[in-house]
Amino acid sequence: MPFKTDISPATRRDLSRTARDAFPPMGVYIIRDKETGQVRVASSRNVVGAMNRIQFELRLRSHTDKSLQVDWNRSGPTRFDFEVVELLEEREDSNFDYVVELRTLEQIYREQYQLEAGATR
Repeated sequence: MPFKTDISPATRRDLSRTARDAFPPMGVYIIRDKETGQVRVASSRNVVGAMNRIQFELRLRSHTDKSLQVDWNRSGPTRFDFEVVELLEEREDSNFDYVVELRTLEQIYREQYQLEAGATR
């Protein structure tokens, strides 16, 4: 079935503008090694894009975290879970610093997963 292209130029512009101006999915995500239980915590101003990039780099065998790359090469993608643990909501305050909020949340989750790892040993 061919793709419908009977959208008016004005509607197309409006849709494009809406997509461009949409609040990106900012937040904290984890990469969990199901074999060892190790959890890597990170944050991004585009969580979905960050997780896709990491998986893409791992498939290309070019990820900068060499220990993660070695484990991926040895066992494959089924060994890992990629999870979003918290998303930021858009704030009314235009001066709100999302980067500081992301760093703070990332640190909180790092500490939480370190405590959980220590409790299971």
